[in-house]
Amino acid sequence: MVLQEQEAMMGQLYAALQYSPLLVALFDAHDRLRFANAAFCQAYAVRPEEVLSWAELMRRNHHQHVGALIQTHDFEAWLISARSRRGKQQHRAFEADLRDGRWIWMTETVQPDGSMLCIATDMTELKVSERELRQARDLAQRAASTDPLTSISNRSSIMLQFSQLLDRAAAAPVQLAVVIIDLDHFKQINDSLGHPAGDRVIIDFVQRIQSMLRPHDSFGRLGGEEFLLLLQGREQIEVELVLHAMLAAVQASRPLAEMPAFGYTCSAGMTMLQEGDDLPQVYARADIALYRAKANGRNSLQSL
Repeated sequence: MVLQEQEAMMGQLYAALQYSPLLVALFDAHDRLRFANAAFCQAYAVRPEEVLSWAELMRRNHHQHVGALIQTHDFEAWLISARSRRGKQQHRAFEADLRDGRWIWMTETVQPDGSMLCIATDMTELKVSERELRQARDLAQRAASTDPLTSISNRSSIMLQFSQLLDRAAAAPVQLAVVIIDLDHFKQINDSLGHPAGDRVIIDFVQRIQSMLRPHDSFGRLGGEEFLLLLQGREQIEVELVLHAMLAAVQASRPLAEMPAFGYTCSAGMTMLQEGDDLPQVYARADIALYRAKANGRNSLQSL
């Protein structure tokens, strides 16, 4: 009898979720859509049986002019920026616009297994003044945490993510690779080709690296041509394979259309988090490893 009651209750709960006016969706640890209720499917133009990644959903919405309203002249840059924030905090709330004119308040909650529960409420009838105030606040918060050139996390934001990861590791040990990457001879690129060309190289580099990251990896610009990469849940040998692939992708890139022969490289220093490490210790090891990569002729990876 108890089992039947539980099954009946689960059925009622499923029906309540399925037909709720709230937009409800569950993405797995790889950021693939695994459940979406009727309201979410209608809002984002998704078929109930579809399994697609969040990035694929946003790209389709943008190209088909349905679902999410994404106002940008460079969708890929927008996607890089959005992915750099997605899944990095256990709980996040923000506003979003839909193509049908509605305004929703979306919450994202990361579960212990890495999946993400998304619940949105239709807030269209809120006073315009309240919305404008919230938009101004969110814009200020985003500007404070985002690098303006690349749209990834800036120094303060990536270092905060780094600190939070170490706090979690102190409570429950995790595999964490800390990587500092630096573009080789970047000053020469700026001096010989000009800062606009240098900016395009920086943007190209970020796009190359970002395309090879998983949803829960963290990537930010420390300043200039130096970047910090935090890779969770990988063995050292796997991390090194990924980093070698990144270096190869950068070396193969030709970011300046007017100079098809122009290429550039980068160097990386990597260390794995060890028991008892604090932030200065693990950062210093990665920095020493980067110095050795530079001293070893550049365009290389050194682990310490």
